[in-house]
Amino acid sequence: MIEITPQAQNYFKQLLEQQDESGSGLRISVVNPGTPRAGCDLQFCPAGDQQATDVTVEFSAFNLFVDADSADWLQEAVIDFEEDATGGQLTIKAPNIKGSMPSADAPLSERVSWVLETEINPGLAGHGGMVMLESITERHEVILRFGGGCHGCGMADVTLKDGIETTLKGHFPEITAVLDATDHSTGENPYYAPNG
Repeated sequence: MIEITPQAQNYFKQLLEQQDESGSGLRISVVNPGTPRAGCDLQFCPAGDQQATDVTVEFSAFNLFVDADSADWLQEAVIDFEEDATGGQLTIKAPNIKGSMPSADAPLSERVSWVLETEINPGLAGHGGMVMLESITERHEVILRFGGGCHGCGMADVTLKDGIETTLKGHFPEITAVLDATDHSTGENPYYAPNG
């Protein structure tokens, strides 16, 4: 189910030995499984705090309790720890938690929404922004609506044409245009205001 490398096991063993309570383990679950926003939540689990439905994975120095609803999403997951000059870096690679891109025969709207969530919005989030699919016309024009820091942003048109449109057309050549349906004059907290 979940692999914890020997380096990570040793790291967790040392951390757990520093806890006051004996019998503590770790508990892992998936937040927003099957979506582009999915992530892992790994926490210490004092003895007896695990859920009755948790799947127990035994390691030599501790137990890992896996949230039952998350177990299928965590298939092929690997938890690793790489030491470096600053101490080290814990990584969790869980290739199945976000689900997968809709198939080529799925409706264009589903495929476009997936790319917006997995490729476009993570970049816009750095500016406090996001973009959502409003509709797709019969002529394959993609109509988008900006939100957050992109709503009212003076650079929204550049982002739309040079970033979003290029990315979407790269994935879906049938798209003829990408248009913005946002009324940017109503934006209350734009990331970039030319006169601000």
